[in-house]
Amino acid sequence: MRISDDRYSRERQSLDLALTFLRHEARTQTIRTWTGLSDDRVRNLYRSYMSRGAHFVPRHRGKSPHQVAYFTRSLRVQWETAQLASLLSLLTVVPVQPSFEAASSLPTVTRGEKLCYAFETYLTTIPSAQITFEHTVFLAVALARGDQLRLGCCRECGGLLVIERFPLRERRCQYCAHPAQPR
Repeated sequence: MRISDDRYSRERQSLDLALTFLRHEARTQTIRTWTGLSDDRVRNLYRSYMSRGAHFVPRHRGKSPHQVAYFTRSLRVQWETAQLASLLSLLTVVPVQPSFEAASSLPTVTRGEKLCYAFETYLTTIPSAQITFEHTVFLAVALARGDQLRLGCCRECGGLLVIERFPLRERRCQYCAHPAQPR
């Protein structure tokens, strides 16, 4: 029996993705949803690989983020959300046409790997990033559903925006909304 046998590859991918999610401080429920692993398996992975020494990663408890207002709370977060949504869209984590069916089929191991890559790219391009991994997962699911958040364009420059379904603000990016600010 070899670990490289095809019958073990799916489980190995799930375990690798779970470890990556753990490094990004994802909650157990999030890891379970995206990998298909049980709660006990996730906790055992954490205890074995992340709870001691140089590899210590804190665990977050409670509910995952679920309020879309987080993504519109400041101009900085709106800008970061647009950057992250662009990566999620380019890597096909979120579907082109949002729907509840698309959102329910979103959590897969393959998409989870792309989600992690998008988040890691986001962290390298924005040094003082304010959006956490759990918020990134919520953003991906919300964009896939399309009922609260969706992708749109700035009405002046055409730049990508993440907008609420019933926006209270104008559909303009921060640069068009405040043209006097230095870029």
